[in-house]
Amino acid sequence: MSKNDLKNFYLLAGLFLLIVNSCRCPLNKTDEIAQYFTGLPFEMRSITLPRFPEHTVNIKNFGALSDGYTDNTVAINNAISDCAKAGGGKVVVPAGIWITGPIRLESNINFHLEKGAILMFSGKFEDYPLIETSWEGLPAVRRASPISGKNLENIAITGEGIIDGAGDRWRPVLKNEMTNVQWEELICSGGVLREGYGTTVWWPSENAANGRELVKSLEKNPNSTLEDYANAREFLRPVLISLIECKNVLLDGPTFQNSPAWNIHPLLCENVVIRNIKVRNPWYSTNGDGLDIESCKNVIVYNCTFDVGDDAICIKSGKNEFGRNRGVASENIVIADCIVYHGHGGVTIGSEMSGGVRNVFIKDCQFMGTEVGLRFKTTRGRGGVVENIFINGVLMAHIKTDAIRFNMFYDNKAASLDEKIDTPDYRNRPVVTEGTPQFRKIYIDDVVCLDAGRAIFLRGLPEMAISKIEITNSYISSKYGLLSIDAEDIRLRNVEIKSSKRPAYSLYNNKNIVISGGNLPKDKGSFLRLSGERTDGILLEGYDSLAIKRLVILDDEVKAGALIY
Repeated sequence: MSKNDLKNFYLLAGLFLLIVNSCRCPLNKTDEIAQYFTGLPFEMRSITLPRFPEHTVNIKNFGALSDGYTDNTVAINNAISDCAKAGGGKVVVPAGIWITGPIRLESNINFHLEKGAILMFSGKFEDYPLIETSWEGLPAVRRASPISGKNLENIAITGEGIIDGAGDRWRPVLKNEMTNVQWEELICSGGVLREGYGTTVWWPSENAANGRELVKSLEKNPNSTLEDYANAREFLRPVLISLIECKNVLLDGPTFQNSPAWNIHPLLCENVVIRNIKVRNPWYSTNGDGLDIESCKNVIVYNCTFDVGDDAICIKSGKNEFGRNRGVASENIVIADCIVYHGHGGVTIGSEMSGGVRNVFIKDCQFMGTEVGLRFKTTRGRGGVVENIFINGVLMAHIKTDAIRFNMFYDNKAASLDEKIDTPDYRNRPVVTEGTPQFRKIYIDDVVCLDAGRAIFLRGLPEMAISKIEITNSYISSKYGLLSIDAEDIRLRNVEIKSSKRPAYSLYNNKNIVISGGNLPKDKGSFLRLSGERTDGILLEGYDSLAIKRLVILDDEVKAGALIY
């Protein structure tokens, strides 16, 4: 098969998969899960779905009213409690609009939303008490989540209904993320304006706008109490679904949308199945992540659709010293047959990865218009090791920045294409400590991306290079090609980068890189540029040596013999 035939095959295969996914039917049989555990590149047993007694209660029988204004918090929680006391079963939310405050799940409960059910959480801040919980990988004081569960077993949220977290009552909005018309409409709705994040920020209230600085000062004081945080009550946005230290968890069917902060956050959970769900947030929603899997073991996510305002599917494991001391990795995770429409990253690992991430398999996913496709991020101080990550069969289109991005200098800013090759003082680089993070042993195969800002970005630390990355059998069309800084032991085999800006490959202070099997461009200096005095062991395998001499640029500081062909 020729290179053009291979490219056309990938494009047709991508179109076929998109059509199939657009009309797919939900999978409901337990035995159909087993297909996702066949042939995994690491040992992982199939997850058994939670089972529930044949006992059903309806929230209407506990006084719940679908009149659009009655507060059903007590009725819904009483229904859950009554069902749990009877040994468990299904708690049914029938069709209708149900206004409620926080809901607490209990063990052996299947919380089921029938088709046509809309669970609408109130926007009243006083409904959500202050609690001690976790936020962005650290212990934190936040507001209670709309739906929560802790230390539970055998729980599920199922059905075809919608769960809406009233997030627009909580979230700040950045001016540069809206059109002028949208911005003017937002201002007219009330709220206050502040400068921050490099732009003008709309906050829903004065209390929310002032809360950031107050919380910073309280976090520095070990004697701060919950009551001290009351004056920041409207700043402390909760995640929509918070599940902590739970076992045997199923999310199957509903739409989760409009979250105050992250949408779904399983933390320290085990045996988790997430399938057939839709996760939606406005594209401008600050911290509007879709799914954040943190320090969890044995997780499968499949047949899900995400359209969110931040990273779509995230894998985390705690932040900095706290995450390292907790020492609980996210491991044994399968993500398959998912579609992401908008998000900062399609699938993201980090930046809070201090407890480690390992044994992850991502397959047959599609990213349409995300800012980054496959995103790996960390920074000094995190520590932790991300390894044994396997990615296969990902299709992408219209990726705003990088199709594949590794960044070990993450600074809480949006991904961009303006990274410059700097010249750090390698003689005075930081020493390697337990706070030095590592990305290694990551294998990416069969990726097709049409129209990215840049094909691949690899940015290691001078003291800890990104290492042992293999990218094979892939095609990426982009404005810019590959930019790699401080990487070593990288293998690129049968990778075709079709970039409009040349060269296709730019390597700065890289070691032991193998590039083989891709098509060579024809313009002088258009294939590869090497720079940095530490660059060495760059092997071009299987190319015509005469063509290479014309297509490669070697900067003056590159030592003789660094390039091998």
